[in-house]
Amino acid sequence: MKYAICQTVKIVDMNEEIMAEVLFDHGEHEAPALSIGCSVVSYQLGLKEFEVVYDKREGKQERFKVIDIEFDLLKKPAITRVFLEPVTLIIGQHDIGQL
Repeated sequence: MKYAICQTVKIVDMNEEIMAEVLFDHGEHEAPALSIGCSVVSYQLGLKEFEVVYDKREGKQERFKVIDIEFDLLKKPAITRVFLEPVTLIIGQHDIGQL
C-alpha cells in the first residue's frame, strides 16, 4: 500500500518561543499495512536556516512512532497519510549547515 508520511515540526528559539510550526513531508512510500504505534526509521530532522531538512550525516538516524493514520476519501484516488510523532527543533542547536 502507498502511504504519504508526514510529521509536525515545531521550530523554537533558545527561549522556547515558537517561531514556526510546519508539516514536514517525508514523501510517499510503499509499505505493508502500517498501524498506530508501529515505528518508522528515518534520518533525524534538522534546520538549514529556517527550512526543515533531513540530517544525513553519519549516525543521524531516528525512530519515530506512528500516531495517526488518515484516509482522505475526498481525493481521487484516496490518499492514506501517516502522521509521525511531532518533533521540536531549536534554532542554533539543530542547525546542520550546508550539506
